[in-house]
Amino acid sequence: PSKVGPGQRLGSIEEYTAGDGCYTRGNYIYASLVGYKQILDNEGDDMEMKSIIMVTRDKDICDVPVIGSIVICKVTRVNTRYATVKIMCCNDKVLKEEYSGIIRVQDVRATEIDCKVEIYTSFRPGDIVKAEVLSLGDSRSYYLTTGRNDLGVIYAKSESGATMVPLSWESMLCPKTKTKELRKVAKPSNP
Repeated sequence: PSKVGPGQRLGSIEEYTAGDGCYTRGNYIYASLVGYKQILDNEGDDMEMKSIIMVTRDKDICDVPVIGSIVICKVTRVNTRYATVKIMCCNDKVLKEEYSGIIRVQDVRATEIDCKVEIYTSFRPGDIVKAEVLSLGDSRSYYLTTGRNDLGVIYAKSESGATMVPLSWESMLCPKTKTKELRKVAKPSNP
């Protein structure tokens, strides 16, 4: 099968019926995603039935975050309502491209929703965070949550530039200056 991309013409509607991963425009069938062109031949007695043309994906190609995926992301900006992140890994696989995400204040913890949670005491720009995809969000960003114990900051640098060490579920310690900084810390997973 040959590799095709979105918008690439695959055949005519006079010869084929559009299957998965395809759409028709005018008299032609086009690919709607990146994948491999496949033709399912008509094997029945009905000679009027056309072969089906479709586009299938390779498993490595379609690694994009979906609802329930565990992602690793880097905090790029914080404000009072949410933290903006760049999603780099999904289900332990490095993504071919970065995706944008948002961790809203109500999605930081499972308890204490909105009342005591402050984004700046949970995340800082540059933190590496483990999160779960909550929803596909708006057209620009995935909505993420850190509402479970195993989700939250997994790597952070202090203001002095040292790699911080987790103290509790809500704070980390700078080994260089011995100062404590507040974070929503992920509970370490057992190896």
